[in-house]
Amino acid sequence: MAAHARPGRHSGFNTITTGEKVLRYALLLLVLALTVSPFLWQLSTSLKSLDEDIYTQTPSFLPEHPTLDNYAQVAETIPVWSYAVNSLIVAAIVITGNAVGATIAGYALAKLRFRGAKLLLGLFLATLVLPGEVTIISQYVTIRSLGLADTLLGVALPGAIGMLNVLLMRTAFQAIPPEMDEAAIIDGATAWERLRHIGLPNVRGMLSVVIIFAFIGAWDDFLWPLIVLTNPDNYTLTVGLQYLNGTFSANPRLIAAGTMISFVPIVIVFASLQRFFFRGVEEGAIKG
Repeated sequence: MAAHARPGRHSGFNTITTGEKVLRYALLLLVLALTVSPFLWQLSTSLKSLDEDIYTQTPSFLPEHPTLDNYAQVAETIPVWSYAVNSLIVAAIVITGNAVGATIAGYALAKLRFRGAKLLLGLFLATLVLPGEVTIISQYVTIRSLGLADTLLGVALPGAIGMLNVLLMRTAFQAIPPEMDEAAIIDGATAWERLRHIGLPNVRGMLSVVIIFAFIGAWDDFLWPLIVLTNPDNYTLTVGLQYLNGTFSANPRLIAAGTMISFVPIVIVFASLQRFFFRGVEEGAIKG
């Protein structure tokens, strides 16, 4: 009886060798170091006391005498909490506008059939090509003509509905099997009922992605609030922190402390929605 030769082990496209694994992890660690190191250095600088020299030839990463006095001095120098409240108001308006507007627009483009839908989708895509600096003058003229200059609503209004967020929600709604909508239509469900009972429960992950992107964009925005706002009482946190550069230009500890104060809310929002965030990323990457 002839013995059959055992098929040899051939490496396929999905097979990863040990050397490739080592290279991948090395690249991941390099990227991690490049992205996290500046944040850790800012945190370390914000905790250093005045008797520590941060310009030594061999910089010390860990503070010798950690202190929170820099954070307290930031609060004494500028009304940081008032600026933070202004930023939260702007972020709340932007989040609400994107959560409601992008959801409705995305559902209409994905599930409803109406004349001019393809043209409207093309216009949405065309706006993504234009950088924000191109339209910033026309935005300011529009906001001023509406009487919203030097107001928090004027800061938030241009970002209330992001075109990218509309396209993200459209992609999420398209991933819902059309049979579900067809069955609901047979049962007599209206478009609003289909959106509420079928659409929204299936796009919560992508909606959390939109909320996170909207919050980060509104919270970190600096150029637009700087153009619109003139009254210091209405300054957002990113604009108000610039006083630290002028008043204490020789003390980077306070600048680092102010940077960390502005960074904390982003960490809180992302930590609260991270499980929905990664679910939404999977919904956008895998269709069907």
